[in-house]
Amino acid sequence: MEKPKWVIKKEQARREAGQSTIWLFGLHAVRDALQNPAREKLRLIVTKNALDRLGDAVGTSGLEPEISDPRKFAAPLDQGSVHQGAALEVRPLDWGSLEDLVQGGGVVLCLDRVTDPHNVGAILRSAEVFGARAVIAPARHAAPETGALAKTASGALERQPYLRVRNLSTMMEELRKLGFFLIGLDGTADISIEDALDQAPGPIALVLGAEGPGLRDKTKDTCDVLAKINFVDQFGSLNVSNAAAISLYAAGRRKG
Repeated sequence: MEKPKWVIKKEQARREAGQSTIWLFGLHAVRDALQNPAREKLRLIVTKNALDRLGDAVGTSGLEPEISDPRKFAAPLDQGSVHQGAALEVRPLDWGSLEDLVQGGGVVLCLDRVTDPHNVGAILRSAEVFGARAVIAPARHAAPETGALAKTASGALERQPYLRVRNLSTMMEELRKLGFFLIGLDGTADISIEDALDQAPGPIALVLGAEGPGLRDKTKDTCDVLAKINFVDQFGSLNVSNAAAISLYAAGRRKG
């Protein structure tokens, strides 16, 4: 027997409500979120030890912490999450429009189907270190803003714009209209990332795909040029987060 439509709608609304908030965990991720005035904070669950370690960040957040037994930690986290006695329920950050973020040029990262939150977290850390204006990924088939991503990003999620867009190729075309030169990273390309950067007449968008499948054909076709990171002998495969860091470093040297 099929469910009534009103039951289906109610269940869908419940799922959407559950997805509208995120549980961040770990001392570093929670502290940085507490100190971020742009982050809407809803609920803080901590052990007494974690509360002491978070210090003034709790007092200035405006939240009343809920003290939990470390043996039965009350936050609804996945089993195995290394929470260090701290969990914070928040709403996703709103970074505003891409056009506002990239005013003045610079470097932007576009991620094509990079779904591993640990990879995206590491990429956000590198993006912050090397001064990327934004990291852009599709709303589907990409790592969402989660506690695991935030913990790997080690605070960068609170400071480094991470935009999820409906269609990556369409957003890449928007970047081109804003003057960005689109460089897709592809291990089979004929030229190096350094040579591709030399061709760039203005600001740069570095486009990276998931490990294994790499960039989709549509994404490749939207790029201005495809480039590779040169490697020694037969070793030609890099973790996508390492490839992002190397590419950002190379782009930074070009700017300098």
